[in-house]
Amino acid sequence: MEFIEIADRPKLVKRQIVRIDQALCNGCGVCVSPCTEGAIVLIDGKARVVREELCDGAGFCIGVCPTGALSIEVREAAPFNEAAADKEMEKRGKVYIEQRCHICESGEDSRVLLPCRWQGKSLWVCTSCLPRLIHG
Repeated sequence: MEFIEIADRPKLVKRQIVRIDQALCNGCGVCVSPCTEGAIVLIDGKARVVREELCDGAGFCIGVCPTGALSIEVREAAPFNEAAADKEMEKRGKVYIEQRCHICESGEDSRVLLPCRWQGKSLWVCTSCLPRLIHG
C-alpha cells in the first residue's frame, strides 16, 4: 500500500463546484454529456462528481437536469486542473450525444448551444435563436 504525503495533495481552495443532490437525482445521465471534462459519472444509478479537480464549475450540466438535482456551490475543493481535464477528454474521445436547439434543431457541432429552463423543462437553444427566445 502506498501512502501519499499530505504535502503531495493539492491545496484546497474556495471555489465554485457542482453539487448533486442524490435525493433528487433520477440517474438519467443527461448531465454526463455536457461535463466534457469527465468529472460527472453514473455510479450505482446516480450521477456523482468523482474527481473534483476535473470540475471547472462552469455548470453546463445544470441546465439539462430534468429534476433540478444539480446546482453550483462555493466551498473548499481541489483546484480545477486544466491539464488533467484535457488529458481525460483526450483519453475519452467524443463521448457526447449531440444536443439540438429546441427551436431550429441545429446541432452543437454546427452552432453554439446554451442550456435553458422553460416551463420546468431543460432545453438547449442556439445563439441564433436566443434573441427570438428572449424577445418573443
